[in-house]
Amino acid sequence: MVAPEKIDDIDLADPRLHAERDLSEVWRHLRATRPVHWQSAREGRPGFWVITRHADATAVYRDKGHFTTERGNDLAMLLNGGDPAGGTMMAVTDGLRHNLLRSIMMKALSPRRLEEMRQELRRRVDALLANAMDDANCDFVRDVGGDVPLGMICDLLAVPESDRKYLLDLTARSWSKHASDTPPEDGRTAQGEILLYFADLADERRGGEGEDVVSLLANSRVDGKYLSNADVMANCYGMMIGGDEAPHHAISMGLLALLEHPDAWSLLKSGGAQLETAAEEVLRWTVPALHAGRTATGDVTVGGQLIRSGDVVSVWISSANRDAEVFEDPDRFDLNRSPNEHLSFGFGKHFCIGHYLGRMEVQAVLDGLRRMVGSIEQVGPERWIYSDILHGLSSLPVVLHGSAA
Repeated sequence: MVAPEKIDDIDLADPRLHAERDLSEVWRHLRATRPVHWQSAREGRPGFWVITRHADATAVYRDKGHFTTERGNDLAMLLNGGDPAGGTMMAVTDGLRHNLLRSIMMKALSPRRLEEMRQELRRRVDALLANAMDDANCDFVRDVGGDVPLGMICDLLAVPESDRKYLLDLTARSWSKHASDTPPEDGRTAQGEILLYFADLADERRGGEGEDVVSLLANSRVDGKYLSNADVMANCYGMMIGGDEAPHHAISMGLLALLEHPDAWSLLKSGGAQLETAAEEVLRWTVPALHAGRTATGDVTVGGQLIRSGDVVSVWISSANRDAEVFEDPDRFDLNRSPNEHLSFGFGKHFCIGHYLGRMEVQAVLDGLRRMVGSIEQVGPERWIYSDILHGLSSLPVVLHGSAA
């Protein structure tokens, strides 16, 4: 636990802090006393604003007139010169181009396609859980948490089955590390390999009539021109990271939350919690994306604090999701919490395009656990990833015991 008085000594952009320390008291202190907090420059990197209250977070998300994503939405990028995909990748693009890219990619998420995926999802989850229950060396992150969203997002991208494990490894390395001493070059290499992979897929699918995301992007026009390979691969990369990493971590940390709260597990098993509300609480509680970054494009006041044009701003979802002004008893894991206005999928124009799919995936795993698993035993320590933006586990060894006949 980091003591609140240490706030001026810690670096919120340091991945080790989020992997190894509990910041609950720091967030509570900042919400109460310094809801818009300035972290000064550290180790050659510029300072930035830290937004901790839910109301201020939604105000920043909503105010597209004073905040942009085009320089990046991740602190690491913003503090090191900006995101090279800004203005190209949908997640770091604003205005009309963002709307056009979003409309293209939404075609792959039609109600008909989502219903087909829902049926496939149940089959996939049941098979993964059945295999995990036969394995005395089950690691839930590796054997279930990673495979569920990977399968769904690869279906949307029409990635061949033989390439999927390869891509899972690359996405895990590109935005997070399994150890504090992993060199940053490893992540950059993984990012480059993902981009090249999707460039090759785009070349293969140009001129085709496929309904997968790669085909839709490769054969669509924006501003009257076909998207370049750079545009296609950047947006496929963005969908791969957002569609795989966030649900992957929500699912794995959701199981850890059920282990740590046996009353919630009993409630889920008994049918005392609806899957929809239970999944929303898992998403609120686990916070798979710790923050969202923005850059101020003009002077603006947030939470009574003047922010200057050009300042880097970080919205801390990990704090906003525990704001007592919005969530009653916010530090309680309540599978029946309603309403549940968490910000785990963002808010406003950049609300996560895959939120339907992410919710379906968490619900499907909770449903499978409820139907198929009688009890869960953790048989080794959990291990956390090292990332300034993603929050999740790299390992969770468990034994899943089947339900009694």
